[in-house]
Amino acid sequence: MLEIVRHLLPEAPDRVAPFSHAVRAGDFLFVTGQMPTLPGGGKVLVEGGVEPQTRQVLENLRTVVEGCGGDIARSVFARVYLTEFDRDYAAMNAVWEAFFAGGLPARTCVGVTGLAVGALVEVDLVVAL
Repeated sequence: MLEIVRHLLPEAPDRVAPFSHAVRAGDFLFVTGQMPTLPGGGKVLVEGGVEPQTRQVLENLRTVVEGCGGDIARSVFARVYLTEFDRDYAAMNAVWEAFFAGGLPARTCVGVTGLAVGALVEVDLVVAL
């Protein structure tokens, strides 16, 4: 039977809803969508638009992945959610490409009508362990 381990990490950003930061299933880590909030900062968003929010989301993903013993460079799939797709897609992509300079994961990007805590961007991730 496949072992499943749920992770709640004190060093990760505060959860904005009842979920695990990540769940390990076999050799894969499924990371919950991260918001652009600072660890220990509650539900307060990083200011300045989609670029700093995207950077913070990616740093939050790194914190969760490393807290679970993984390496974000082994990301295999991501889903990106944008509330202002037409306006923010190119800016988010510029931050994304710089962050994953060593190799891009497969990805889906969708426009949505809203995200938790009023965020402009959210990303969830699957990482090979």
